[in-house]
Amino acid sequence: MNKLLPYIEIARPDHWFKNIFLLPGILLYFYFHPEALQDFSLLPLLLGLVGACLVASSNYIINEVLDAPRDAHHPEKKNRPVPSGKVHIPTAYVWWIASGLIGLGVGALVSWGVFFSLLALWVAGMAYNIPPVRTKDRAYLDVFSESVNNPLRMLIGWYSTGLGAPPPFSALLAYWMFGGFLMAMKRMAEYRMIQDKERAASYRDSFAYYNEERLLVSILFYATAFALLSGYFIASYRVELILAAPFVAYVMAYYLHIGFKENSPVQFPEKLYTQKKLVVFVAITFTVCSLLLFVDVDAFRSLITPDIPPPEPPLQVETGSAS
Repeated sequence: MNKLLPYIEIARPDHWFKNIFLLPGILLYFYFHPEALQDFSLLPLLLGLVGACLVASSNYIINEVLDAPRDAHHPEKKNRPVPSGKVHIPTAYVWWIASGLIGLGVGALVSWGVFFSLLALWVAGMAYNIPPVRTKDRAYLDVFSESVNNPLRMLIGWYSTGLGAPPPFSALLAYWMFGGFLMAMKRMAEYRMIQDKERAASYRDSFAYYNEERLLVSILFYATAFALLSGYFIASYRVELILAAPFVAYVMAYYLHIGFKENSPVQFPEKLYTQKKLVVFVAITFTVCSLLLFVDVDAFRSLITPDIPPPEPPLQVETGSAS
């Protein structure tokens, strides 16, 4: 069992909670298709979740293997199973391929939409980790390419319901930008923790270009893009969600706050559950958003989109001809 444990660790089952990002796709499906609740089946959703967990683990495995030389320069990641020599590398490669293929197979049992979304998630992980593409080494592209996992997870949740048509593109883009905000904040926390630009560049190539100002500007970009794109979705489909804006803004502001703490927990998303205040705020915000997605608030809707009567035609003044 002790020999097997490192192989379980590199699959990072403690990161599977990130697949909670499938949930908005499921909720959006039931918002646009409330009649589907009558024939709701939990099995396809569970299979979609299992497929997402396996494909994500496949990406984590290849990440662990290829990042081992650089993780040796990180104060905490140097203790991971691969850089510490607890894993047989050829076996890890087999584990990487097997978990990815099994995940795709599980997705195919649900629908082609789930299968291709999982395939995109797997390919995105390869592009992020494997040379010569290896987007994680390129400044800005590292965050942009890693955060694409957010809309892909939304698609997995959406298609797990059985629908063939895609969700609104504005929702996918907004979700992508929200993921970018989270990832850029993670980069900032990592950079601040290492506190040595040369050592930081040894750990991650993109840190040779990054500094705190550039990272902060990128965080502002992603937060603004998320706000604008989600605003378009809200105005187009569900104005009640405007009432959730203060909750979402507070959660993002608080996340930014803890991102600047010493040895910030945002470097390790799998440990964010220890941030009880953040967990409570996220739970409240998610609940508010879910309620506003399905509960009509007619008074607010009439206030925000008033029924303005058309202007009256101008008076026609008849002028008689002089006799």
